[in-house]
Amino acid sequence: MILPRLIQGGMGVGVSRWTLAREVALLGQLGVVSGTALDTMLIRRLGLGDPGGHMRRAMAAFPAPEIAQRVLARYFRPGTLNDHAPDYSEPVDAISRLSADVASAADQLGESSSLRKRYALLPLLRVRLTTEREWLLVLANFAEVYLAKEGHAGIVGINYLHKIQLPTLASLYGAMLAGVDVVFMGAGIPADIPGVLDLLSQNKAASITIDVIDAGEQKYEQTFDPTAMWAAYSANPAPALRRPQFLAIISSVVLAKALLKKAPGGIDGFVLEAPTAGGHNASPRGPQQLSARGEPVYGPRDEVNLAQMAALGVPFWLAGGYASRERFIAALAAGAHGVQVGTAFAFCEESGLDPALRHRLLAGVLRGDASVFTDPDASPTGFPFKVATLSSTLSDAKVYSDRPRQCDLGYLRRAYRKPDGTIGYRCPSEPVEDYVHKGGKVEDTIGCKCLCNALVANLGMGQSRGDGYQEPPLLTAGDDLDCLRQYITLDRLSYHARDVIESLMTPA
Repeated sequence: MILPRLIQGGMGVGVSRWTLAREVALLGQLGVVSGTALDTMLIRRLGLGDPGGHMRRAMAAFPAPEIAQRVLARYFRPGTLNDHAPDYSEPVDAISRLSADVASAADQLGESSSLRKRYALLPLLRVRLTTEREWLLVLANFAEVYLAKEGHAGIVGINYLHKIQLPTLASLYGAMLAGVDVVFMGAGIPADIPGVLDLLSQNKAASITIDVIDAGEQKYEQTFDPTAMWAAYSANPAPALRRPQFLAIISSVVLAKALLKKAPGGIDGFVLEAPTAGGHNASPRGPQQLSARGEPVYGPRDEVNLAQMAALGVPFWLAGGYASRERFIAALAAGAHGVQVGTAFAFCEESGLDPALRHRLLAGVLRGDASVFTDPDASPTGFPFKVATLSSTLSDAKVYSDRPRQCDLGYLRRAYRKPDGTIGYRCPSEPVEDYVHKGGKVEDTIGCKCLCNALVANLGMGQSRGDGYQEPPLLTAGDDLDCLRQYITLDRLSYHARDVIESLMTPA
């Protein structure tokens, strides 16, 4: 299968949701859903009463109906959406209106755009998952991909982070059950994934090595056995599967060569991300240096020789600042098969972002006061993370300092070996005393933000705590926010995925 020239980035938690990926695929390009925290997304959508009935429609197609019925019985609750947030798909006629109206409405994010609701919480992920937890991951990934692929023959992919290892195997299997066409993975060295895809496509047991801090010579593995799972928990046999293509998200030719050597024949292509791309960035090579603004400094060692990349003979796409026709043409001229675009799709109407939050950022772009900061400390992963500065979000120092530290989603927890040889879990964004008690260093916690809760809050589904505290959001975007200006005007703070595709793919 020859993949399209344009890849829509697999962004955030639920930003690249099925609606966006489906629309992009329908328009002939590669639509991608984010594979992060889909189990939490599923139960929160069900907890809201499943608006539109989409989750229930996908669950009805799940090949293990007993599992789908069990999840539905446990988590589905009739609910109503908050309809008090202002509708900024309607015309907004002046910059003064943007400054006053948009800001005043969304400075109260917990009151206006996020539904104040206590959501059910799942057991935190561990190296050894219960079969029930595995089935939920399988179902959630199946549902997202199923909906993205529903009713058309376009190409749909799913994006995972290698740093988030514990849900990987069950998640991959669920996406493959739904017929996902392409798997993307970055934030690490995913040399083990091509072999995993080979085994899972044959319904054979697959294993990955789990990174465990202070493990020494001891090796820890997680194994997922589809055949055994089906035999024990479903009346139906394991269905036949097709192996998806695998594209690794990288930042250097050196890593591309290493992956091709470690997984010969298993790498179908690369997405080469520059440090200008949104979300997590690769760390600069060499000792860390910070600019006067406090951002990591990237230098000549971080630049990629595209001629060397092209010489590898494997298709690659360029990402990070390619949301214009001119840059797209330049990428092709440099030997790339195409480009990946994130930010321009992230703020379109089909994305999963809370509309009020999305429109606030777009209003800031028009006013000229929106900005992005490459934060070296924000992410528990240790990678630099792009933070869009916006009041009433965790980018605001006061909002960050006022947030009670809590780790109840735990996707970015790291496994570590305790003195007694057992495995524990910790995250530098959890309560400081807990992290230090588990052997972590207090300096790791400084400036570290709970991305798990914040990225879910970006969708208007932030957790409301027992004391009424509402989890705040935290937007991420690429450096090139100006690319959004071409799609919006003073009269209309909205645009569609089709607009992005036409601007890139239509000759001048």
